[in-house]
Amino acid sequence: MTGPAHDSPVAALPRYLDGKPTWGRTTDAVSDALREAILDGALPPSTWLREDEIAAALQVSRTPVREALRRLSDEGLTVKTAHQGTVVAPMSLEDILALYVIRENLEGLAARLAALRPTPELIGRLDAVQAEMAKAAKRPNVERLAKQNIEFHRLIREAAGNHYLDRFLAQAEQAVRRLPPTTFARPGRPASAIEEHDAIVRAIQQGDPDAAEAAAKQHMRSAREIRLAVLLNT
Repeated sequence: MTGPAHDSPVAALPRYLDGKPTWGRTTDAVSDALREAILDGALPPSTWLREDEIAAALQVSRTPVREALRRLSDEGLTVKTAHQGTVVAPMSLEDILALYVIRENLEGLAARLAALRPTPELIGRLDAVQAEMAKAAKRPNVERLAKQNIEFHRLIREAAGNHYLDRFLAQAEQAVRRLPPTTFARPGRPASAIEEHDAIVRAIQQGDPDAAEAAAKQHMRSAREIRLAVLLNT
């Protein structure tokens, strides 16, 4: 079984196994590797995902690859074409706008629910993330900023205590990760995002669900405008 061509995006897949053993959980390992490669942009939108090529790259049989592609299709990360081939799902400008409309409302709901039952532990963890983001903004380290931003929103959605909301927001977050480059590369965005985060944290801390929801929605609207500006190079 020959491996993929070195210039093929699939050739990057082995590093996403991250040393994880595949024995006994091959499908999980292949799914995780493919998912992370797609979210990182190593497998860009519209990339062909051929079972034999992926199997060769990961040194597994085609059966777990086939099942992994089904899973990713259910998650909306891959699509079957009319010719029965699988590609990384493309994202149009309309898709991006629709994504931010959904995320704005879901993030607002998550912040509202979190504000209904704030805890000192939650506020402490959010403030700790904010402090890490402030450090990363001084360098600046946009990769670190992006990772801490994901952690910030994860804490809030988990604090909301609604597993459906948690799942839907996690899927929306995955979709956002597919949009290069990070908005934190935009001059001035790190500082404004940290300020927007702080408004959300303080509203949650004060137990003000209306203010928390409004702040979270405004944060998402700002993120959308920055995202569009980056994509349109304006």
